[in-house]
Amino acid sequence: MFKRPALLLSFICFIFLAACSSVQENSSAPGASPDNIAAEEEITITATNYSFDQEEYHLKKGVPVTIIFSNESGNHGILVPGLELRLDAKTPSQVIIPEKAGTYQLTCAIMCGSGHSSMSAKLIVE
Repeated sequence: MFKRPALLLSFICFIFLAACSSVQENSSAPGASPDNIAAEEEITITATNYSFDQEEYHLKKGVPVTIIFSNESGNHGILVPGLELRLDAKTPSQVIIPEKAGTYQLTCAIMCGSGHSSMSAKLIVE
């Protein structure tokens, strides 16, 4: 008696889950880069307890760049929401193509202690 509705409901759930899992990531974000693009430049951002090694990092608009995150002490990561960039120990590098000139705020992505809120730098796309 309840087999048909249960099978129908299961089938509908299966179709819904299959449709949801096929959604692709948006690659039109300001800093997004297709996986097959080779970087022309490279910068390393190094974190120590409550600071980055530079106050400003400069990138060229439209030029593919590999951003490498290096953590010298403490537990840190970097986050640049305007470029959809987040790096940490698990994902230490990413190739981006900054398409829009401007100044982007770079902050620590991992709560690292009492100096966390002041841990920031600027990523300037020229």
